[in-house]
Amino acid sequence: MLSAEKIKGRIGDARVAVLGFGVSNIPLVELLLECGNEITVHDKNAIEKLDPIALEYERAGVKFITGEHYLDFIDADIIFRSPGIRPDKDGIARAVENGACLTSEMELFLELTPASVIGITGSDGKTTTTTLTYKLLDSAFDGTDRRVFVGGNIGAPLLSRVGEMTERDICVLELSSFQLFTAKKSPDAAAITNISPNHLDWHENMQEYIEAKANIYRHGARALTLNANDDACMRLAEGAKAEISVFSAHLALCDILKKAPRAKNIFYLEEGYICRYSDGKSERLLKTSDVRIPGVHNIENYMTAISLTLGIVDKDKITELAREFCGVEHRLEFVRELDGVKYYNSSIDSSPSRTAAALSALVEKPIVICGGYDKQIPFEPLASAFKERAKAVVLTGATSEKIRLALENAGADIPVYTEENFERAVLLARKIASTGDTVLLSPACASFDAFKNFMERGNKFKTIINEF
Repeated sequence: MLSAEKIKGRIGDARVAVLGFGVSNIPLVELLLECGNEITVHDKNAIEKLDPIALEYERAGVKFITGEHYLDFIDADIIFRSPGIRPDKDGIARAVENGACLTSEMELFLELTPASVIGITGSDGKTTTTTLTYKLLDSAFDGTDRRVFVGGNIGAPLLSRVGEMTERDICVLELSSFQLFTAKKSPDAAAITNISPNHLDWHENMQEYIEAKANIYRHGARALTLNANDDACMRLAEGAKAEISVFSAHLALCDILKKAPRAKNIFYLEEGYICRYSDGKSERLLKTSDVRIPGVHNIENYMTAISLTLGIVDKDKITELAREFCGVEHRLEFVRELDGVKYYNSSIDSSPSRTAAALSALVEKPIVICGGYDKQIPFEPLASAFKERAKAVVLTGATSEKIRLALENAGADIPVYTEENFERAVLLARKIASTGDTVLLSPACASFDAFKNFMERGNKFKTIINEF
């Protein structure tokens, strides 16, 4: 009830429209019901196809507008936008012109929480980095009266818990470009892991995508951690008012200093250690051989998490986590070994750059199951990665032909198979694999052509593999 009281204090008796009845907005509607506001939910799907609780909310007085024209007319004082709905849709734009306030569940949370907030975004690596940051803080707060919460694009929505948070707590949020697109408040500390083409089926162009990411620090962040390898990140650093930290597992310290002369902290690799350079002094923080999760990209994820928890988490806690943490589910997750073949689930790899990182993390060249929903991302970089690092490719889903053409144009001299059905594609990968091989599910695409999300896709893969 405390959370509802805080929300009521912010929105008063406003008439509220909730656009999209998904994971983050269902608890929002429940809180708004507690507040006693007039609520209208707009969703493309018929109410019978929504979460069953929609019918309960309708009986409790929530009005539902559904169908193809669900956004045509919005009559409300405050509009809560689901992250996947563009704010410039005609009906939304007209409502805002008529005086409605456009916000979102996440923006309201950022406005109301008394806790410090750490926000993490990027094209790749944000889930692992968010998890590492949360786990480091959780270990540091163990036995104290401080708490750490994790949410945003992962975990449960946090708005319903805002009433129990205090100024001593910290919230760690994974934030997508969709969530950041209209944000007017930034986390206290922020990180951008990298920027590469992604979600270009939703964003009008790459510049709009970058601008959305930049909202993670533009509205009040005091500290910002950036990838020194990434030119787009370094361009953002030029105009940032926040204190800058940078990281790179690829560049020498002297080269990072040239690229980021403003950086307060620099995280780099030297002689098998993650090191920090600040105020003319260097210190060793973590031995890379202690990191259990494979790949240079995961070394950089640790660098980012360490940067975001600097001064709170000591080196012993960092080493302890590195030795224990086996990775995020669906991210280079070992499933089983059968008949001498190893199977890995990396369903979270929803962009070419993520798949390239997964390939670079494996010692052996895998047979890759790839393809899915078309986000209008160019596949030329993926073709280059396959050419260098894959033994064979099994294409499936809506993007099969686009990826096949990219491989053909790149002159990739590896076997390429096509099987539109996902289950049959997995069975085909098993058939062509022999003792000593690795089969990797790394789609390089979103899952929406065949699954609700990447978790459902990854779980389906694991089910098939475990039933062999």
